[in-house]
Amino acid sequence: MSDPLRLLCVTAHPDDESLGVGGTLARYADEGVETYLVTATRGERGRFGEQNNRPGLDVVGREREAELQRAATVLGVKETHLLGFCDGDLDRANPMEVINRLVVHIRRLKPQVVVTFGPEGGYGHPDHIAISQFTTSALVCAADPSYQSEQRHPSHRVSKLYYMAWSDEKWAAYQAAFKDLKVTVDGTSRRATPWPSWAITTSIDTREYWTRVWEAVQCHRTQMAIYRNLESLSEEYHGALWGTQEFYRAFSLVNGGRQKEADLFEGLR
Repeated sequence: MSDPLRLLCVTAHPDDESLGVGGTLARYADEGVETYLVTATRGERGRFGEQNNRPGLDVVGREREAELQRAATVLGVKETHLLGFCDGDLDRANPMEVINRLVVHIRRLKPQVVVTFGPEGGYGHPDHIAISQFTTSALVCAADPSYQSEQRHPSHRVSKLYYMAWSDEKWAAYQAAFKDLKVTVDGTSRRATPWPSWAITTSIDTREYWTRVWEAVQCHRTQMAIYRNLESLSEEYHGALWGTQEFYRAFSLVNGGRQKEADLFEGLR
């Protein structure tokens, strides 16, 4: 009997899973693929509703962790795990500690496919960039039998790694809702960096799952002060946001070439 197909998504914050790859997680869960989620932080420095007086980081973190669990349930995720690093400080965390914790999950769960942020972090968010780098490094370490992790799971070699690769159309839809999605780092504004269409290797049809994705997004109620803007988007923009999800195949041990994939598990089924 062959091993079941397993997909691991690694993100930085609660809500990354819904907004980033919610349709993909829901689709593969419905197809019988075992889907797993590892989130690096509890998002404790994120928004907290429309309150002027913010509670402490622990309060925000606990609430956002609960929201993450609810959203993951909506999307059909089999297991959700948090690494426990602090929101906003991931790029300054001890690299060996982050990588080691990721290796433990990779070796324990044994996914064939891993999905995470691209090297640009979507719109330059330092935590997104950091988790992309850490995840990529962890895949190398997880496959090395000589690498000693915190728990003694045998080495595991992932077959395919994908980066989220949002297109011009996708970012146009988000900008229509959020006007100017950006983050300021070291005094410099960073904005969305769309992937050129020729660099996108994989496009997943998620049209059937957009209502479930929207339900998962709404589980993150502390963030809805801004996400509520999505409700007023045109049908065209909703289609751009939820109808497909695009990826860049960073490496594959089972296929290659420039023909665009329609399945993250191409070459593995």
